Amino acid sequence: MTTVEENTAEQKPKRLIGGPGMLLVWFYGVMVVGAVSRSVYQIATDFDRAPLAYSLSAVAGVVYGFITYSLIRGGERARRAAQACCAAELAGVLIVGTLTVIDSSAFPDATVWSYYGAGYVFIPVLLPLSALYWLRKNRDAGKQ
Repeated sequence: MTTVEENTAEQKPKRLIGGPGMLLVWFYGVMVVGAVSRSVYQIATDFDRAPLAYSLSAVAGVVYGFITYSLIRGGERARRAAQACCAAELAGVLIVGTLTVIDSSAFPDATVWSYYGAGYVFIPVLLPLSALYWLRKNRDAGKQ
């Protein structure tokens, strides 16, 4: 390999989507579609009923999209950004999930994170845990 080819190979960030990482990308992609389409419909048709719940679903969709992008992009910066977003996502799921269990009237309509993601087969609580494990396990994947 020539020096130019070696430099190009060194500059490309290592991917985070090998093996189980590809499954994470697939699940996050599905969650992007689910959360964004749900929130767009709810915001467009009935925003006055539960503005906080519908806005949280939209935020969840944006977070899922950013995590998906970061996993695909790869590299250490993307890994750290995805890790921070997954931690924030997990905190959101735990806070909203707990609030909906304690006082179901706090959210007049469900969010993606209500009841820890029960409406989405608990994927919203399991996904960030799995992603945080994967990202921690591959913390050197983005380093040259």
